[in-house]
Amino acid sequence: MGAAENKKQIQEVFEQMARGNAAALSEAMADDFHWVFPGGWSWSGSWGPKPRALSGLLRPLMAQFTDYRCEADFVLADGDRVVVQARGHGTTTSGEQYEQTYCFILRMADGKIAELVEHCDTALVERVLDRPAA
Repeated sequence: MGAAENKKQIQEVFEQMARGNAAALSEAMADDFHWVFPGGWSWSGSWGPKPRALSGLLRPLMAQFTDYRCEADFVLADGDRVVVQARGHGTTTSGEQYEQTYCFILRMADGKIAELVEHCDTALVERVLDRPAA
């Protein structure tokens, strides 16, 4: 798939997530998918392949929210890379508001997301969310 197809696919995923369908992201993941938090903070590392990313990261993370949605501000694509600037909105189970800003860098392979690198407001994450078990 080319850049235009990759961009369109990711735009569709984020349109679904903006409506509260968080499963749209997991459905778009390749079997060998990896989610990466770069840097030197407590969440830094990589979760993968897909079953581990879902059970070890995404499900425990989403269980901390009573509601959550994520909408793309813009999407750029070049070859197999898609960059998304997005905003997350939600409320945690402890009642904290979660207004997040993201930059996602995705690598696509055969029409699926093979890797997602997340840059976000790490101070917000550390303050209101519990880190999933490593």
